[in-house]
This record gives sequence, structure tokens and C-alpha cells, in this order.
Amino acid sequence: MNDSSWGAPQGAGYRGAPEMGVAPAGPAYDAHEAQQTRPMPNVPDDPDAGRDAQSRANRDGDAAHVGGPLFRDEMPQEPMSTPLPSPPQKKRAGRDLRAAIGVGVGLGAVIVASLFIVKAVFVGVIALAVVVGLWELTSRLQEQKGIKAPLIPLAVGGAAMVVAGYARGAEGAWVAMALTALAVLVWRMTEPPDGYLKDVTAGVFAAFYVPFLATFVAMMLTADDGHWRVLVFLVLTVVSDTGAYAVGWRYGTHKLAPRISPGKTREGLLGAVSFAMVAGALCMEFLIDGGAWWQGLLLGLAVAVSATLGDLGESMIKRDLGIKDMGTLLPGHGGIMDRLDSLLPTAPVFWLLLVLFVGSG
Repeated sequence: MNDSSWGAPQGAGYRGAPEMGVAPAGPAYDAHEAQQTRPMPNVPDDPDAGRDAQSRANRDGDAAHVGGPLFRDEMPQEPMSTPLPSPPQKKRAGRDLRAAIGVGVGLGAVIVASLFIVKAVFVGVIALAVVVGLWELTSRLQEQKGIKAPLIPLAVGGAAMVVAGYARGAEGAWVAMALTALAVLVWRMTEPPDGYLKDVTAGVFAAFYVPFLATFVAMMLTADDGHWRVLVFLVLTVVSDTGAYAVGWRYGTHKLAPRISPGKTREGLLGAVSFAMVAGALCMEFLIDGGAWWQGLLLGLAVAVSATLGDLGESMIKRDLGIKDMGTLLPGHGGIMDRLDSLLPTAPVFWLLLVLFVGSG
């Protein structure tokens, strides 16, 4: 049926009288109609029969091939695929463990060598660590907060504080601390008064936080078995950190202080306490003159708690400053201050307990 027959009336009266310009029936019209019209094929009521007819037409070439299915129910049914569950993601450490282990072993070798060869050399190692730590802390304060704590009097006074603690004990350390604070106040007077209060406050805080607390390590060294005391102090602190990391990484689910350090967990704290108490009992029994295993248990507990608090304390400082690490000097560790964070507050606690348990020696 071509386009000219669309809309033509159909029915019994099609060949009747002409209406509205319709040509009358006749031989000429019939011949013209025979040339212009073709009979409509009968469409069966059964859809399947229609599909069979269409298939035969396609096979015989009477109809053009149409790509794709003609009916919705002829769409190929793809099997339902259930997505495979993704494999569990392994927990990853936040740092490069290879670099961290390598740097840790190297630092340990330097510390042990200086500790057991010449005590004065180890005092120099402490003083050097203090100066670098002060440089990192004051640099971050100025970069992030605009606080200008004077580095030169802090560095000179900090190194002198460590030496005074080794040579004169606690009395020498306190005198050096007071002189360092006074030097900070006077040094800052050479600059304009804007920000004076916050600068000197930060300077006095830095003098107490880094060199004064480090002085207690130098005071441990003055005992006859001082090298063993310092070694036990370092071992217990490292074991506490290792226990917290290992247990927290594997089993940690309950956050310890999420607003301060989201990575620390209560399970990690229990791991730190357990590891440190076992190590403390062994070290006090076999390495410290006059020590007992039960003293080591208490010592390990105190070290684990103070080391954790020290770590949280520096995390609080770094969070306030908006930084991840205090420096980049030690690959895999950050800066010197990132390694001293648990050692510094633990030093006076360890020193005091040893004096109570076995004396100043």
C-alpha cells in the first residue's frame, strides 16, 4: 500500500457514486487501481505463526534482514552473574617499614656503641639529639603559627643542660634550666615587642620539653651500672612502642583517643603494657644490679603508660600545628622529635623509679 491510499475510505460503498472528487469506477479506473494497488497480506491471529512467516520470508530473501531481535521475548537472556566478593584488604602500616627498620637499627648501633665505649660520647649524642629536636620544634612553630621561639639560646642552653645534669645531677640540671629560660627572655628583647609573650612562653616550654627531660637520661648514666640503666630504659620504651603497634595493628578496634591520635587503640595500649612488663621483669632480674622481677613489672607498667602519654602529647602538638611529622630527617620515622616523643616523658619516670628501687648507684 503506497502513500496515496492512506486515509482512503474502505467498505462496501467504495465503488459507489462519486463523492468529493473521487473518480467513478470504470475500466480505466480499475486498470489504474490494479497498477497502483496491491492486495494486503492476511495477518494471522497467532503471533507465533507471524514469526514463522517472517522467518521464512527472511530465509527466502523476500524481506530485508533486520539486525537484532524483532520481539522483546526474542532478546537473548544473559545469565545472572553474582559479583564476587572483593578480597579483604590487608592492613597497611602508615610508614615505610623497611626504611624505618633500617634507620632504627642504625640508630641503635650508634647509641649502643657510644654507650658502652665512652660515656662522655653518649652524652654528646644526647646533646646533639636535643639541639636537632629544638630546631625541628621551633621551625614548625614559626612555620605553622608564626611563633618565633629563639633557637640560639635554646640550643646553647639545652646542650649545657644535658652536660650539667651529667656532671652535677639534678641540681645542675635545674640551674641550667633557669639560666636557659632567662636567656630566652633577654634574647627576645632584641626584637619588636609584638608577640613577645607567646614567643618567650614557647621558648620556655621548648626548653623544658626537650633538653630538661632529656637530662634525666644523662643522670642515669652517672651510676656505676649507668650504661645498663640507659639500655634498659631504651629497650623498655622501644618494646612498649612495638607492642602497641603490633597488637593494635592486628587486633585494634576500640579507639583510645580518636580526637588526638585516631590510630591508637585500647588493644594497642594493652599490648604496650604487656610487652613492657614482661621485658621489665627480665631486664630488672638479669641486667640491673640489685633489681628484682616484680620491680620490673611495675617499671614496665609505668614506662608503657608514660610512653603512651608522651606519644599522645606530641600528637596533640602536631594536630594543633596541622602537620603529620615534626621533620623529615629520619626516613620512615619522620624527625628526631618523632622518635623522642615517647622517650622524653618516660626518662624522669624511669629515673625516679630506679632510684627508689635500687638507689642512684
